Amino acid sequence: MLIKSEELSVSAGIDLTPIIDMVFLLLIFFLVTTTFHQIEREMRIALPEAESSAPITLALRDLVVNVNGDGTVVVAGNVTTLEQLRAMVTDAVKANAKQRVTVRGDRTASYGAVARVLDICKAAGVAEPFLDTVPLP
Repeated sequence: MLIKSEELSVSAGIDLTPIIDMVFLLLIFFLVTTTFHQIEREMRIALPEAESSAPITLALRDLVVNVNGDGTVVVAGNVTTLEQLRAMVTDAVKANAKQRVTVRGDRTASYGAVARVLDICKAAGVAEPFLDTVPLP
């Protein structure tokens, strides 16, 4: 007579607990490391249109300078004077010789206000400040 042991009657299965744990850990990792809204990108600035516009870079070393329609300069959500901007860009260039600066001028901002910001960037040692635009529809 053939006697079946209890070990043979137990079916082999896959334990899903480690897989579920890994999925949740990955989900938490991506939620924590992803920036949903950057202060510079949340501002209500209507960028001008251009045929050869490039996408906004997300490199960590980029310094984003916003010029509002009334000519105020905003960096990282803080209104700054031109002297503060000059010191900020100069310090950034001293820390990183390849410092990149993106200037986002509102389409209603005067050309002179945007030109002053670009001039400050060039004088501080930024090789090529980037003037941000949006593509034509």
